Amino acid sequence: MTQETLRSTPAAPRARARAIWRPAVAGRLAGYAGLLAAVALIGLPLLWMAGASLKTRQEIYTLPVSWLPEAIRWQNYRDAWTAVPFERFFINSLVTTGAGSGLELANGVLTAYALVFLRFPRKNLVFLVVLAALMVPVQITIIPNYVLVAELGWVNTYQGIIIPGAAVAFGTFLMRQQFLALPREVIEAARIDGAGHLRMLWQIVLPMSRPTLVTFGLISVVSKWNEYLWPLLVTNTAERMTLPVGLTHLQDSEGSSEWGIVMAGAVMVIAPVLAVFLWAQRHIVEGLTAGSVKG
Repeated sequence: MTQETLRSTPAAPRARARAIWRPAVAGRLAGYAGLLAAVALIGLPLLWMAGASLKTRQEIYTLPVSWLPEAIRWQNYRDAWTAVPFERFFINSLVTTGAGSGLELANGVLTAYALVFLRFPRKNLVFLVVLAALMVPVQITIIPNYVLVAELGWVNTYQGIIIPGAAVAFGTFLMRQQFLALPREVIEAARIDGAGHLRMLWQIVLPMSRPTLVTFGLISVVSKWNEYLWPLLVTNTAERMTLPVGLTHLQDSEGSSEWGIVMAGAVMVIAPVLAVFLWAQRHIVEGLTAGSVKG
């Protein structure tokens, strides 16, 4: 309700309108304040990292802290790229992220499709197992996975990094909820038209589930790109290290005082996945809320 509307109403209704309008405005302002605080907590460290990647060592240690460099030092990026085999790390991350996310998407979509559109015994029990897997911390599976990978001779190999994480319960659950929310009339019409399972999945189900599929893919890409602990355990040479592990290698090689070079390396690690996120952000909310009204 606007101030002009308030002025045109009688005194008693106007007082009641003010009593409603003021708490609403206060609540909205409190929401904006909380949003700004969250943005500051997330954005300020990133801003400092980007600024530090362009500073000399003396500027970084100067007090009071300056957010912008006095003279831009692009040399930090060149030094970070050449101090360690950064190109090799980048290629390794592209391979493991691309292959790992692709397998994760395929497994999640096919499993969710089977749980929704196929009939087989103990289907609900299989779904309960998927839900139970959501409650198991990833750290618990590290030791058995490493023992298995070592016995197969996959230590320091791409398959050793990729295969143990090729399936994820969250993606199966997310896609199942989306498939359950699809209009049954369209599915039944496709079946009457003679569409098989692969055709219905590829031409009907996936196009209608694109926001959720993009969200699932984005979550998978970000988690694979940023994964640190598992690649650290199964790689022991720079030939197979990924970017997060290579960043630690960069810090060890440069020492704790060369933070400008380390921050430049961190920017190069974050930039690709940030670009992917900015490209896909419009699908995130729609994808995560799809299927929430029907289970």
